[in-house]
Amino acid sequence: MLQMKLCGDLVLREKCAPVGEITPDILRAMDEMVQMMREQNGVGLAAPQVNITKRFLVMMNPDTEEIFKMINPKIVMKSDDVVSMEEGCLSVLGPDDLPVFADVTRPSSVDVEWMDENGKQMAAHMSGLPARIVQHETDHLDGILFIDYLSPVKREMVMRKVRKHKK
Repeated sequence: MLQMKLCGDLVLREKCAPVGEITPDILRAMDEMVQMMREQNGVGLAAPQVNITKRFLVMMNPDTEEIFKMINPKIVMKSDDVVSMEEGCLSVLGPDDLPVFADVTRPSSVDVEWMDENGKQMAAHMSGLPARIVQHETDHLDGILFIDYLSPVKREMVMRKVRKHKK
């Protein structure tokens, strides 16, 4: 059973290694990650969040509920236009055991390439929530958390809530 890693765990700051071979362990982990994501009402989960330092993630388009299992995802284009929107993370919890939210500015659309669980090369143009989710989750693969985009004052406000969770 995979276990969620929380803010402060060093695995969340590691740069993940590319997946060389799609193994049964990776497929099992992705299935379990989809289940965890759904149980916790999340829309995305990256491998380091469950203590796996490989480049893969799962995400859901909240509008269609389509599930994406992405191996070695790569954002190949980011739009020049940006949008600010509230973001939270299943690894950044407050004192109520729920994600802490803060406004983050990101490109409004992206082009993404990845390999699906069958080894097929995939590509998509994403905008709106799916674009935000894939950016958030691919950041995890590079050891970046959404709080890294916040001003020092806002980041400290979020971290104050996170520290209360740990007590």
